Amino acid sequence: MLRYSFRMSFWKNLPKPFFALAPMADVTDPAFRKLIAEIKAPDVTWTEFVSADGLFHTRTRGLMTDEENPLVRDLMYTEKERPILAQIFGSNPETIFYAAAFAKERGFDGVDINMGCPDKSIEKQGAGAAHMKDPVRAKEVIKAAIQGADGLPVSVKTRLGFNRMEWQAWLPAVLEEDISALTLHLRTRKEMSKVPAHWELSSELNEFVRVRRPDIVLLGNGDVKDLDDAKHKAAQSGFDGIMLGRAIFGNPWLFTGRAPTDIPKEEKLRTLLTLAQYFSELHPHKHYAILKKHFKAFVNGFEGASELRSTLMETNSFDELRKIVENYT
Repeated sequence: MLRYSFRMSFWKNLPKPFFALAPMADVTDPAFRKLIAEIKAPDVTWTEFVSADGLFHTRTRGLMTDEENPLVRDLMYTEKERPILAQIFGSNPETIFYAAAFAKERGFDGVDINMGCPDKSIEKQGAGAAHMKDPVRAKEVIKAAIQGADGLPVSVKTRLGFNRMEWQAWLPAVLEEDISALTLHLRTRKEMSKVPAHWELSSELNEFVRVRRPDIVLLGNGDVKDLDDAKHKAAQSGFDGIMLGRAIFGNPWLFTGRAPTDIPKEEKLRTLLTLAQYFSELHPHKHYAILKKHFKAFVNGFEGASELRSTLMETNSFDELRKIVENYT
């Protein structure tokens, strides 16, 4: 009997190398992911991370419908985004089991567990990067997700250590479980994003993982500038896939290979309006100010961009934004 059942599903059908969209809170929400997929979807998409505890405890809150539950709305997706993974976080095996089962029920292609987020409020729950300090609990969480997912592939996204480089001690605990894929953000939790990602360790990491799990799908993440850079890092590391995060800001064209500098001003502004429209339609529970983090990214690189951006930052609704942009263009 094999030690691992290799619930690979879509993973083994991906091109090599493949390119994935990173999960980023209040960035890769359903509105932005819908826009990206309509232009050109990545090979694999992650949702924003969603609290397993939150999903569990709101499942029977009064008569709350899916439309009223903000956590469920954060897990909306379109068919163009497939294959898509629901990323969850938590440290309670019971709620993790529930969230993984919920993801299967909602038709996701896989479940990913965040074991690397450095947010202190997440760590206080024993989740995110805090898992690296408690491998025993981490393994229990992974087991619960696999049971809840009931055949769907389960993956993990983590870092190289908490306060120091301790991946040689941390990763074996994760790899002992029946996960199908592993994403390594090539920094420690303490380093946050203050230092360059350690791509110089990628070949060593690749060999370390492959010796223990030769069939696992391995992704690298951190400081990937664009699609060309992703291809270079894939060749350098030997990883199966590369995850792109911050490069998506203001650039839903990322996976087409087009550079933002090649996008005409009119197209940038039309696309920003489309994003804002999707946001207003899909996220009635979210504050409009969340959308504003995209303004600087989209409205730059052309004459008058700074002034227009300042004006847009003063808006408080999609209708206000639309009127200003339409008058400008």
